[in-house]
Amino acid sequence: MERIWGGRKLADLFGKELPAGKRIGESWEIVDRPEAQSIVARGLLKGKTLHELWTEERSTIFGEVHDAPRFPLLIKLLDAHDRLSLQVHPPVRIARKLGGEPKTEFWYVAAADTGAELLLGLHDAITRDQFETALREGTAADYAHKVRVKPGDIAFLPAGRLHAISPGNLLIEIQQNSDTTYRVFDWNRVDPMTDKPRELHIEQALQSIDFNDVRPRLLPAEGELLLSHKLFEIQKWNLDSPREAAPPGQFAIICCLQGSFRCGDTDLSPGEFCLVQASLPDRRLQPQRKRTSLLRITIPTYGQSIDRGR
Repeated sequence: MERIWGGRKLADLFGKELPAGKRIGESWEIVDRPEAQSIVARGLLKGKTLHELWTEERSTIFGEVHDAPRFPLLIKLLDAHDRLSLQVHPPVRIARKLGGEPKTEFWYVAAADTGAELLLGLHDAITRDQFETALREGTAADYAHKVRVKPGDIAFLPAGRLHAISPGNLLIEIQQNSDTTYRVFDWNRVDPMTDKPRELHIEQALQSIDFNDVRPRLLPAEGELLLSHKLFEIQKWNLDSPREAAPPGQFAIICCLQGSFRCGDTDLSPGEFCLVQASLPDRRLQPQRKRTSLLRITIPTYGQSIDRGR
């Protein structure tokens, strides 16, 4: 996806084939949207879309999961060569009111330049009226809470959290299947295609922002588990020997972070993803290099969630 803030790191660090001369900000890796689809690359289901798998082969591919019109997750790679807009995604109640889609998300910092930051929540308590005044005065970004990041850091962004990404970040984003974003401030940037300021969504953003969300922290590393939430569970594995991707009857999405591993008859390198179907007989992930690491993403179907990150 070409973005005004994008760069070329997806080619440099992850070997993605990018169109020449384009600023590529996003690669939608696992997607079931009307405007974009993941396609099965090989095997008996070659050519099937993720939406077809979800609607026609659900129990075989995904096992026992919650019902939804589309596959519930959207997984991206983000290359922030320039800073993203200060923005917010709506919570469920506000999304329904405004006709958008709710969006809670998770970021894994795959690479970061020295001094790279994430903007998360508010630095100090502020009312909606005070923030609206700051928008008119052009000082809204001064109220965003800035956090220095390094590779391996993780952040949870519940819907309603004001946020932005500074230059120099390469992120793996795991989110609800939504494409609703309300831009509240865009650094007075002009769209080169129209020579006009990019559209803002100030009224929708003001309704969506959680003004009690002050100085949220990055998530602490607690063993393999990075986040367990009702929407998704994310683990980081250091793979030094073969390991089952998931228990029998459960699916998993796997992203290679470092090194290389084999899943079935396919080798995966950094920045590559695979979906391990629930009915696959051989579910082993076999490291092909030393110091191999990966993210494992599943959808919980049991017990209570652990909501970490506030």
